[in-house]
Amino acid sequence: MMDSTDRDAVDELLQTYGETGGINYLAAAASLPSRLAIEAACAELMSLMFPGFRSEALVSSEDLTDITRVRVRHLHARLKTEICRSLGKIPPDERTEAKAEKVLSAFLRGLPAVRRLLWTDIDAAYEGDPASRSYEEIILAYPALEAIAIYRMAHLLYGKVPLIPRIMTEWAHSRTGIDIHPGAEIGSHFFIDHGTGVVVGETTKIGSRVKLYQGVSFIARSLGAGRALRGQKRHPTIEDGVCIYAGTTIMGGDTVIGANSTIGANVFLTKSVPPNSLVYYEEKDVAIVQKRKKAVTTAPDESRMNMRSPHKDAATAPTGTSKSKRKNRITNR
Repeated sequence: MMDSTDRDAVDELLQTYGETGGINYLAAAASLPSRLAIEAACAELMSLMFPGFRSEALVSSEDLTDITRVRVRHLHARLKTEICRSLGKIPPDERTEAKAEKVLSAFLRGLPAVRRLLWTDIDAAYEGDPASRSYEEIILAYPALEAIAIYRMAHLLYGKVPLIPRIMTEWAHSRTGIDIHPGAEIGSHFFIDHGTGVVVGETTKIGSRVKLYQGVSFIARSLGAGRALRGQKRHPTIEDGVCIYAGTTIMGGDTVIGANSTIGANVFLTKSVPPNSLVYYEEKDVAIVQKRKKAVTTAPDESRMNMRSPHKDAATAPTGTSKSKRKNRITNR
């Protein structure tokens, strides 16, 4: 039996379910793709990209053909249902089913090219990270590879079906801390070192052999216009061979980072940079001072008596160098 508080909570929740607007229309929710099904498909896709590396039973070379066929059949059945849901038709009519089949066939045909691209990303990780010991370590342990792999597969579906590509990349985001929008365009040999906090916006364009460190963000200059910016180039372009160090933010759809440039850590850029540039902050001082000795106390009462006024501390604390204005320095290398 429910007590009166529980019954009141249920009654109020049921009332909100009947209200219009927001996420309250149950009929529409019933036809949405299942997050759980899409996330399970992501795990299957990773096994398809890297057989034997994803905690499943070991795959022998003799069994690989049959296992791959079974996986593709399972993916086809799982994803077709979710694509039909994303198109808003469950059960699907003939037209919806035909469109889902067309999208799914193109997606599956694109997977071999994605796998070839991922091997360039693994090469970039191995060559770019002196801590890497083997390709196997990168496939098993590097979160960036998972985020990039799911992005590359989601990109195949981007613009063809709603919802599913974003669910895929948000699954990777939740697991890796790396947020790559499925609409971004990224070339070969892409490497993110460490990776936590990296954000790649929808209209970002990244060339080949680009290396990022943790906390790098490619963002829009202003969201004040809101929906009016939809469909416009809002995020920067990063040309081939660029290296961007930790904590840097690059903003704006008209910002271009020229080929073979290096952007130092914690830079905030809103303007373009010519090729072969080195960008860093100058006049940034760091003060190093001797720590103040703490008073030794023997009893709680004495401790209170020996407490020093924060104003006195502020007046007598050693002073460091004055703060200097931070500005970007761009030099040609």
